[in-house]
Amino acid sequence: MIRTGKPPIETPKPKRQTTRHFRALSSALAAILAGCLYGGTLLVSFPKAAGAQDLQKPAVNIDEDVTAFAFAPDGRVVYSVRRMYRNKKYDMQRDDIYLRDTGGRTKRIFQGEKFTVMKPVAPQESDSSDEEVDEKGKKRKKSREEKDRPTTPPFTYLVEGFSFSPNGKLVLVQLLTSTMLDESSHAQDERMTLVLDDSGREIKLSGDNAVIHNSHDALWLTDGATMVYFTEAVQPNLLYSFKFANVKSGPAGPAFEGRTFIAAVKVPHSNSAIAIERDRNMSGPPRLQRLELLAQDDKELATLDGYETGLSVSPSGKHVAYFIDKEVLEVRDLENPGRLARVRIGLGAVEWSADEQHLLIKRSPDRKSGDLVWIALPALAGVKGMSSDLIPVIQPDPVPILHGLTFRDFAISPDGRTLGVIPPGKRNLLLFSLPPPGAG
Repeated sequence: MIRTGKPPIETPKPKRQTTRHFRALSSALAAILAGCLYGGTLLVSFPKAAGAQDLQKPAVNIDEDVTAFAFAPDGRVVYSVRRMYRNKKYDMQRDDIYLRDTGGRTKRIFQGEKFTVMKPVAPQESDSSDEEVDEKGKKRKKSREEKDRPTTPPFTYLVEGFSFSPNGKLVLVQLLTSTMLDESSHAQDERMTLVLDDSGREIKLSGDNAVIHNSHDALWLTDGATMVYFTEAVQPNLLYSFKFANVKSGPAGPAFEGRTFIAAVKVPHSNSAIAIERDRNMSGPPRLQRLELLAQDDKELATLDGYETGLSVSPSGKHVAYFIDKEVLEVRDLENPGRLARVRIGLGAVEWSADEQHLLIKRSPDRKSGDLVWIALPALAGVKGMSSDLIPVIQPDPVPILHGLTFRDFAISPDGRTLGVIPPGKRNLLLFSLPPPGAG
């Protein structure tokens, strides 16, 4: 993430194809242009599949290089924008953070250029000159205050995600950071969690630090002040342990001590989570667990045939979905875990419709671009005592949306009425009014 001497690598823009090249396909091109010209940005598409759901022009086009976004419980949108800065030796990325309210007003609440994490360290002798070079390349003398001011190591980060507290007053910012500790060392990478209020004020959890080191995928408890987060237990990013933290008292020790997990998601409006547990030596099968985070109690729901990715809990907390391999999605009843269904759809990320009758799936590996399709929630059936090989795998009829275009990230608002997507390339944020699945 820190690069020496060279400017940041930009994604080349696709070249326009000539009118002559499309002459034979002019009628098809006209249909594509009508559906894909969003806010002046041409998005290349494919012919619409039968039964595809048409969405209107986006209600909002945030024309920035957006790295991550999330919806607040009340429908506000927080998003981060890629910013690059240059000092004498390094190109550094420090994303800014913006909040868009429900009235359409947008405000930058956090400026990455001014953000520091590590405690100041004394400047190195090579940097102790009375002169420095300004942004235009001209030398100037340092003031007494600048010469006496301690410096921090070059520090860069990008925002990977956000999580609002239940009341929407606080937001956790997932950072992937990289720090150059000295002239000869490699960059030290670390995931950490930044805690802000919704005005962008840093919440100091311990001393002068507003971050939780070695942490990610934090889950809020219902009090809006306590959280449980993952910390790496088996490297590299194979298994994780839980720890507690509180916005008033800071980090507060381990949760479910001695146990290791692959993934966990919160059950809405509760202090419970659904987690995938594995033994530290990776010898046993993955186990589906219901965890009571505050009481630190647990209940094993099922032993799984496998786990790949995509753990997701429905808005009511009655169902869970996850991929058991790179092709098969399993949906299970959390109130009666012996009832399940399997669907062959292809690996991806999962969101639920508001009525929980459909799943919206981005068909691609994590952090890769893929198309978005609706599938109907399959009928669940009891499989107790049935061999895994005999459980039927349904072949669904996926319904594409947004003209079959690919997107790097997506999310549905808590009320199910808005879909946010980030296309690859420039990565502006598009917000669509989302009709119920099946609506034309």
